[in-house]
Amino acid sequence: MEGKNILWLNEISKKDIALVGGKNASLGELITKLKEKGINIPQGFAITADAYRFYLKANGLDKALKEVLGKLNSKNIKSLQESGKAARRLILKGVFPRELREEIILNYRKLSSIYQEKDTDVAVRSSGTAEDLADASFAGQMETYLNIRGEEKLLETVKRCFASLFTDRAITYREEKGFDHLKIALSVGVQKMVRSDLASSGVMFTLDTETGFDKVVLINAIWGVGEMIVQGKITPDEFYVFKPTLKQGFKSIIIKNLGRKTKKYVYSNKGGLKEVKIPLEKQREFSLNDEEVIKLAQWGCLIEEHYGMAQDIEWAKDGKTGELFIVQARPETVHSSRAKNEYEEYEIEVKEKPLLLGIAVGNKIGFGRTKIISSVSQLQKFEKGEVLVTKMTDPDWVPAMRLASAIITDEGGKTAHAAIVSRELGIPCIVGTQKATKILKNGETVTVDCTQSQGRVFRGKIPFKVKKYNLQNLPKIDTKLMVNIGAPEIAFKNSFLPHQGVGLAREEFIIAEKIQIHPLALYHFEDLRKVALKDKKIKEVLAKIEKVSNYFSDKKEFFVNKLAEGIAQIAAAFWPHEVIVRFSDFRTNEYRNLIGGFLYEGEEANPMLGWRGAARYLDKDYQPAFLMEIEAIKKARNVFGLKNISLLIPFCRTLEEARGVSEVLVKTGLISAVFAKERFEDDLKVYVMAEIPSNVVLADQFLDYFDGMSIGSNDLTQLTLGLDRDNAKIAKVGDERNEAVKELIKKVIAVCRQRKKYSGICGEAPSYFPDFAQFLIKEGIQSISLNPDSLLKTLLYLGSQNFNEEKPQN
Repeated sequence: MEGKNILWLNEISKKDIALVGGKNASLGELITKLKEKGINIPQGFAITADAYRFYLKANGLDKALKEVLGKLNSKNIKSLQESGKAARRLILKGVFPRELREEIILNYRKLSSIYQEKDTDVAVRSSGTAEDLADASFAGQMETYLNIRGEEKLLETVKRCFASLFTDRAITYREEKGFDHLKIALSVGVQKMVRSDLASSGVMFTLDTETGFDKVVLINAIWGVGEMIVQGKITPDEFYVFKPTLKQGFKSIIIKNLGRKTKKYVYSNKGGLKEVKIPLEKQREFSLNDEEVIKLAQWGCLIEEHYGMAQDIEWAKDGKTGELFIVQARPETVHSSRAKNEYEEYEIEVKEKPLLLGIAVGNKIGFGRTKIISSVSQLQKFEKGEVLVTKMTDPDWVPAMRLASAIITDEGGKTAHAAIVSRELGIPCIVGTQKATKILKNGETVTVDCTQSQGRVFRGKIPFKVKKYNLQNLPKIDTKLMVNIGAPEIAFKNSFLPHQGVGLAREEFIIAEKIQIHPLALYHFEDLRKVALKDKKIKEVLAKIEKVSNYFSDKKEFFVNKLAEGIAQIAAAFWPHEVIVRFSDFRTNEYRNLIGGFLYEGEEANPMLGWRGAARYLDKDYQPAFLMEIEAIKKARNVFGLKNISLLIPFCRTLEEARGVSEVLVKTGLISAVFAKERFEDDLKVYVMAEIPSNVVLADQFLDYFDGMSIGSNDLTQLTLGLDRDNAKIAKVGDERNEAVKELIKKVIAVCRQRKKYSGICGEAPSYFPDFAQFLIKEGIQSISLNPDSLLKTLLYLGSQNFNEEKPQN
């Protein structure tokens, strides 16, 4: 085929990169190898690299380009711009050799006849001979032109593609990668346009683009032609499909996020594209239905399997026929070349005295300008990279916390909200300073050091070091090490840790962030509408609910779907290991902070000891909310196929509550019998938290209803020692290593071993005290669930220890 000016896509394969460039070679490979598997690819042809060289030679451009590029100083922006402009001008002034001109026109006419059109509309894409390689994508470096119609217009556009080999960005990229500018040639793809201007289009990656997690397909979709995504002008709809259960036949769209699609590109009558506004109703619709998402994900998996590597794919839907098409596929290059087996540790050396001391959370160091926020109404003032300083946080604060370089609070202990959230987000945090909001001033630069047991705040930016560890040679221990996960957004990232599942997945974070609305306000939404005209406060609540859930007409469905998606993201990240999901354990004050919460929640003097956990699930007024949580679990397991999900019942005070909750689970079809020994073998596992002294004293009876116990050392310590763990003044008393607490934990583990049932711990103690983890192992606990930032540290510690005392035997 060498020496040919034109090759049709069905004549090309991936072996022909040197002749037709990476983009065209990939399209040819898809048509020749994967079309028979049902993947649609629009027909077209490639103007080869030989044709490009023929054009240069016929116009005597070889020497001229060499002279222009010989003057290039790529480190000087002005030189780069001048050289690029001169090179492009040379190419655009050239004239097509008669033979090449006639070949392009002849094949364009042939393509038009295939689609029974006089002058068909085509996409004209540059395809470099060093493009779309596994380690150098060149994506977006050269030009693409859409909706090109007519012979003369096509010839002009091909010439513009040739010239785009010398855009400033393409020249810079080649310099960085060490490619010779004159040894790289350009092929041009001419492909029938898919009428996505009448439908939708987008991009698809066969991994998560942020973390490199490779068990999902990520699909972004918009209305109209896909260039709007490339330019970043709008926020696309986002879909994540879980590959393992997709291949088992499940409808595994585990995440659906509606984008902000205010405009789109459509065909212009003059050729090319024009921008138009999208009606509000259309903005609130997803640009793909579920069946289309599944089909695209299946195609993505086929393409990835064919190439044996992660793929970056462009797709389009034809508004005339309703068909989906793949229009490009290239290797994903960002995460494919990134090292995954590394662990970071922070070190700091400082002589100055700290401004503040408190309880350190996490193992990192952060710095930035302080921003003191006194209430949730001020959160919009907070900017990315600032240090958040406040009295205390609750779930409403999480959006600002995500932006923070560090967090400092007056109140709270190591299991307060600020501590738990910042730990899981990987943000350094110091809680319980008692006076941060009084000592610190707005706008001053501080360094927040959490590398020691006592958190320290220093004035100014203090230098620090980061050590990296290779994770390939980690020690092995018999006890399972699992992780605690709340926010679904961090699940994919933390899946790379050497884990054996999730010992605690908290629903509260999903409800507070993804749903934001009190479940009963959603359940009673229609009833609230009936009285809204007479009550201004209820009218305001309804407006907020509509804003958050505007594309769901059924508000109960909104709650179920969003909770199911959050749970599924965590379960998918740690598949196939067990993921223990705890039903919601908000306290009354936290429920009250949700939208509409004041309608259903009173005020309690000490919510930590109030209406929470199993007592809520059995309350006739609250139970509809619990039933919606159950529906979310059923969807995650039965629709998405995530059978690795198990359940955890929190704050179950009495045996009557244990039986009552079990009866509800049977009635809803989650389990087959009230008593654990009577259930079917394939029933999901249901555990109970051991966090109240009654759970320990009556552990044997509680285990009649449950498959095991997960020790909540935070609440167990609080209730054993009689303290409020959110009170900074007595936080130091709340030490899980207290002998009274340890005696209770010993009993739980012993009873579970005797009954041959699961025993684990999901409380904070082993994350803070490695020697406490050693104590648990010696007692024979089955699993220890740690905060993500403590898992490696604890594993390295435990792997270095000699356990002189033997574990108890069954």
